[in-house]
Amino acid sequence: MSDHQEPAAVPPVGIPAFAANEKLAKINVAEEMKNSFLDYSMSVIISRALPDVRDGLKPSQRRILFAMNDLGVLPNRKHVKCAKIVGETMGNYHPHGDQAIYPTLVHMAQPWAMRDTLIEGQGNFGSVDGDPPASMRYTEARLRPLGSVLMEDMEKNTVDFVPNYDETRVEPSVFPAAFPNLLVNGGTGIAVGMATNIPPHNLGEMIDGICAQIDNPKISILELMKFIKGPDFPTGCSVCGIDPVKQYLHTGRGSLKVRGTVTVEETTGGREQIIITEIPYAVNRAQLVERLAELVNEKTPGLTDISGIRDESDENTRVVIELKRDAIAKVVVNNLYQFTLLENTFAVNMLAIDRGRPKTLNLKELINCYIEHRREVVIRRTRFELEKAEARAELLEGYLIALSNLDDFIQIIRSSKNRDEAKVRLLAFDFTRAQVEAFGVLIRRDGRLVNGRYSLSERQVDAILDLRLYQLTGMEMDKVIAEYQQLLEVIKDLMDILARESRVLAIIKAELLAVKEKHATPRLTALIPDEGEISIEDLIANEGVIITITHNGLIKRTNISAYRAQRRGGKGVIGMATRENAIVGGEEADFIEHLFTASTHDYLMFFTNTGRVYVERVH
Repeated sequence: MSDHQEPAAVPPVGIPAFAANEKLAKINVAEEMKNSFLDYSMSVIISRALPDVRDGLKPSQRRILFAMNDLGVLPNRKHVKCAKIVGETMGNYHPHGDQAIYPTLVHMAQPWAMRDTLIEGQGNFGSVDGDPPASMRYTEARLRPLGSVLMEDMEKNTVDFVPNYDETRVEPSVFPAAFPNLLVNGGTGIAVGMATNIPPHNLGEMIDGICAQIDNPKISILELMKFIKGPDFPTGCSVCGIDPVKQYLHTGRGSLKVRGTVTVEETTGGREQIIITEIPYAVNRAQLVERLAELVNEKTPGLTDISGIRDESDENTRVVIELKRDAIAKVVVNNLYQFTLLENTFAVNMLAIDRGRPKTLNLKELINCYIEHRREVVIRRTRFELEKAEARAELLEGYLIALSNLDDFIQIIRSSKNRDEAKVRLLAFDFTRAQVEAFGVLIRRDGRLVNGRYSLSERQVDAILDLRLYQLTGMEMDKVIAEYQQLLEVIKDLMDILARESRVLAIIKAELLAVKEKHATPRLTALIPDEGEISIEDLIANEGVIITITHNGLIKRTNISAYRAQRRGGKGVIGMATRENAIVGGEEADFIEHLFTASTHDYLMFFTNTGRVYVERVH
């Protein structure tokens, strides 16, 4: 640096230096945070937490199934390691950690978590007791038939494909979904400012309801309920009350009371025991049994008649609750419902992504969205098959033209120096209708007719040049003619489907009924009338008692079992002991003045000397 050159300006401490061409702009921090959070929340809502109303899948689930389809892990193939599936998904479609992908895969294979599982697992995939699955390097999986059905006809341009995260390949934005997965398997998810909780339903019932709505688009939800009874949880159990079911089917929101299934058995010793065979959906069985044991040890009122608890469950639930000799089983069961998760609440919120926006939909709206999706799938598939048939028919037309003018074509090919010259000369060759009809076959299209004569397309010429000599035999000619005539019928049928809405709807129904025939299972969840909230009387046995009132106004209730019949010569038993035999205020000791029988559920009425009355239950 020369002596006269000034040193470069140094920015003050704490202020960063910026490049000369860098532009700075002042922003409002509050506005920037608001916009950034809105972008983040919409990303969570649309691309992570909520299922699509058409195929009922979140992006992570869809990518796992698509990666399995890429790997060829189909229902008729052998299982592959889950680590391979997770790696394929993570590397190609879902750039997140394996701790986010593997639990999603496991969930789609757990029969107590999904009504109809989409993945078939092999190995330890956890349990209803909350046990974690084995590491993905130990477990294996493949697609179940219904998981494969979701992707059926995907290669026929039935859905849109979008670039993956690094734009090296494409992935489907939605599956064709040949069955209503959202309504059958339900879904849960917590987004930003909203959440979804859709109960599962029975596949057969749901398909019957969809077919009924196809036949009658104006059908009411009450009429749909003749086919779709209500939720059908994979763990069985019972839903109490029809009104809450009607509410969520009409509004998309509601609250269901779900109870486990219990039976009462009598043991050899004359005692009774309660058997829990089904637990409410999403309840941890081990925690339920543990909590019940804690309540018994704490001597919770109403559960003191329990003498022992045994968990004999394997794949099926069986929890044995032993009762004391004089216990009333119904009373204990009601207390179990009150104090434990044997009775649980399922809050319904049928929120899903519809046309890029989150919406709460009722049953009819969800079915309508699915029908519209399947209509688009069928139309796009028909157009794809029509284009394919048209392309094949065009080649067969070229073969027929070549066969009807075989000598001329052979002469042109033999006299050409190379393939390119032969191609140019064949493209310039034209012919009349009579020449085409040499085999009695009418070429269906006149699109290439110019001045009364026909010309070949480039695809037809390439196909003719690729013909082998054996294909010029009479038998091969007959095959070409038969295939061409068959293709004309197919093309006519496909065009009729595109022209008539009724044909499209009939195809949707037929395909749904085929899925029902093959994959539907009986209902697991019982729908029972609601008994209302449990009253205190439901928790107390209705049994006979003796009511005694003393001279001094003391009252006591004694079980009738405390009195026993005596034979001749008995000296009697004390039915009630009064206070100590002492003289209080110059009066003699208290004694029983009134005695009568009643039931614990009866009412007692107390009349005062001032004309008032008080009512109290005997218990």
